[in-house]
Amino acid sequence: MSALPLSGIKILDLTRVLAGPLSAQMLADLGAEVIKVERPGGGDDARAFGPPYLKDPEGKANNNNSFYICANRNKKSVTVNIASPEGQEIIRELAKTCDVMMENYKVGDLKRYKLDYETIRAINPGIIYCSVTGFGQTGPYAPRAGYDAILQAMGGLMSVTGHLDGEPGAGPMKVGPSIVDYMTGMNSSIGILAALYHRKANGGEGQHVDVCLFDTVIASLSHYAQIFLVNGQTPPRRGTWGNGGMPAGVFRCTDGELMLVVGNDGQFQRTCGVLGAPELATDPKFLKNNDRVVHGKEIMAIFAGLFLKKSVAYWLEELEKAGVPSGPINDFAQVFNDPHVQSRGMQVKVEHPLQHDLSLIRNAITFSGTPVKDYRAPPLLGADTKDVLATIGYDDARVEALKEKKIV
Repeated sequence: MSALPLSGIKILDLTRVLAGPLSAQMLADLGAEVIKVERPGGGDDARAFGPPYLKDPEGKANNNNSFYICANRNKKSVTVNIASPEGQEIIRELAKTCDVMMENYKVGDLKRYKLDYETIRAINPGIIYCSVTGFGQTGPYAPRAGYDAILQAMGGLMSVTGHLDGEPGAGPMKVGPSIVDYMTGMNSSIGILAALYHRKANGGEGQHVDVCLFDTVIASLSHYAQIFLVNGQTPPRRGTWGNGGMPAGVFRCTDGELMLVVGNDGQFQRTCGVLGAPELATDPKFLKNNDRVVHGKEIMAIFAGLFLKKSVAYWLEELEKAGVPSGPINDFAQVFNDPHVQSRGMQVKVEHPLQHDLSLIRNAITFSGTPVKDYRAPPLLGADTKDVLATIGYDDARVEALKEKKIV
């Protein structure tokens, strides 16, 4: 088997919580050596973000929870107190040997520690230095801290998410998972990979990559935001309605619900046939997709009445036969029991000191020539401190002396 795509790339990861760690994890999955720097004692803030925690065989409390586990596999954990001069020197020595340095501190925080981009570039001109923040390195909000939910609100995502106006529970709503963190992690990875390619193609030049949650969430609004830029109107909240083809949304059946997206006129005709109402396909109000958008509430109400006549399984089978996109509304148990999900190997098992068969979600990218097959469990706090520091000349005695001073 060929080496992984990023074999030979070394990353110094000073990020915490979710967006930055997710980005570093993506790159680690692809073969980069990622050295995660954590605070002695407490570690990454994510380690304190609540249960569930893995169960210690001896019943001891630990800091290996789901929030931390989801974003830190395939990394090495090194504990360093960067508030101390000795700790700062360790980071600079490690940075000399790395291709990439990642951080998500407030703008300007690392400058007082002499760990900012300008300082690191002076000792390693080829470094790709990626800063992940809530609001970016410039602008009036740059000094602010930012979390996913705040950016969902400020960036406009919540304004177009939630039940339709006039329905029970209408109003702005947050997307369930920390989706802005995840997308910011993806943008960070793309930025780092592009900068690495640029460096290779253009004679060793490094650069500072500035990625933030605010920019990311605004860019992610894509056609929604473009509607506003074209006509000055914010699209209404649509609940579960789709964003293109119509009708599209959740429909209640005799024993549950399904999601339907009628993407074009041909699919609409076939869906009407499946529902036993072929005459709808020739109704002038519903003939073309634009017509169905204009009369969206009417066609959605008609479809709602028709779907109530039979079960989810019946409709899904008939819609599949007709080539109309539809699917069940699965909970997580159903997702991971789905035969297609299992055939794609989306759940992987790793050996963890506290659980020999810990389940993780695999990297979503597949390669024909350099497949990602081996996953290492998220490390225990400081598990690799001794080995990593040995690579920059710190012998056992020196490491122990640093431990005594609580620097590592």
